[in-house]
Amino acid sequence: MNPQSLTRLGVPEGKALRSGMAFIASYAREGGDTSRLEEEISAIVADPAAFLGDPLREAFARDLYAPAYKQRDALAPWQQWGSGLEAGAVQQMANACALPVAVAGALMPDAHQGYGLPIGGVLATEDCVIPYAVGVDIACRMRLSVYDRKASIIPGQKDRLANILEHETNFGMGGAFKEKRHHDVLDEDWNVSPITRRFKDKAWAQLGTSGSGNHFVEFGAFDVNAEQSAALKESGFDIPPGEYLALLSHSGSRGTGAQVCQHYSRIAMDRRYDLPKEMKHLAWLTFEEEAGQEYWAAMNLMGRYAAANHALIHKHIAKKVGAHVILDIENHHNLAWKETHVVDGQEREVVVHRKGATPAGAGVLGVIPGSMAMPGYVVRGKGKPESLNSASHGAGRVMSRSAAKQSFTWSAVKKQLAAAGVELLSAGIDEVPGVYKNIHSVMAAQTDLVDVLGEFRPRIVKMCPEGPAED
Repeated sequence: MNPQSLTRLGVPEGKALRSGMAFIASYAREGGDTSRLEEEISAIVADPAAFLGDPLREAFARDLYAPAYKQRDALAPWQQWGSGLEAGAVQQMANACALPVAVAGALMPDAHQGYGLPIGGVLATEDCVIPYAVGVDIACRMRLSVYDRKASIIPGQKDRLANILEHETNFGMGGAFKEKRHHDVLDEDWNVSPITRRFKDKAWAQLGTSGSGNHFVEFGAFDVNAEQSAALKESGFDIPPGEYLALLSHSGSRGTGAQVCQHYSRIAMDRRYDLPKEMKHLAWLTFEEEAGQEYWAAMNLMGRYAAANHALIHKHIAKKVGAHVILDIENHHNLAWKETHVVDGQEREVVVHRKGATPAGAGVLGVIPGSMAMPGYVVRGKGKPESLNSASHGAGRVMSRSAAKQSFTWSAVKKQLAAAGVELLSAGIDEVPGVYKNIHSVMAAQTDLVDVLGEFRPRIVKMCPEGPAED
């Protein structure tokens, strides 16, 4: 078949036509029945969304897909890392790039469907912010502390380390310490919005705690080889090659952050009432609106509050361990930043939303976790412009929580964890390793986005027991 044949079948000229020719070549290489090629192409043209997530056909289908709502002459440019991604996630990314305020996007290899912007979605907008493109758990983040202790102490001190996690962490919607913890974030101005003012006391009660769902605090072994040690030294950390005791945590801005998201999302949806139902969670607030200014201030306060939660967890645990921290890295993955990027050939300030995506500017350090039975990684960003200086935030789910509860049993999971050398103190069955993608595949799909500077292997894991989730 030639380009004229594709045009006759309804493929528009330009990118879609080039993608169609590439599909024909791939189809032949894969041993497809060439006598059915015209039928295949006609099916993709008729319903591109049905083929999103199909490894062989998704690139062609994506270039044909057009959202029902489109106020742009063409979708904002965006690229995807990884193949075979969930069709709904790809569709949501394309929908986001149809917004009149969108200027660029990127989809990470751990992506899966969410509300509005997919988890693993990165979206740059102009002069506005989309609350749901930040997410319900504003400023959800990772923090890693590496201690001046060898990981070889873990087996002999397993009970002691487990006891420290049990006493110095608190999880879930009702999680709070008997004696409130303190941090300078409470001295900041919580009157930046009516929501932060109203929920300051709740934020104080939950200070230093972790959410439910996929949030965790875990001890593990952190490995650094000679090459990685040299790279870390370039970034200001002098850590000889070896295997060290380390602590990794994942949590966000707790109930107060959720209230901020819900309040300003409702306002945005009311004002962008003309968005179709499937895109209502992409409603935006401009910075000319008082609500947009309030949300921006509240979002950044929640960022500092989330950081304070992790700071207290790591401070209290380090004290109980009796060790010095020799490497300390953290990064948000549910936030929006004002950044300068090249758009249409010119440098412009845009608002970059990273919903389940890690900042990966040139030289920027971050943490990308796997699952409770798989390693996580310290990474250094390469500053890839097409990804809007981003990388994945983890392995990414492959299964819903309800499906996980029907698919796994604790007896089988405990055998898997024992084989991996992991002791689990508590968690929901919807957070077991099988609900996540293979982190090695995810990392292999983004070698152009980050370099790996160290590997963290979980050994003692604590998560919230069964209960409502805060993603």
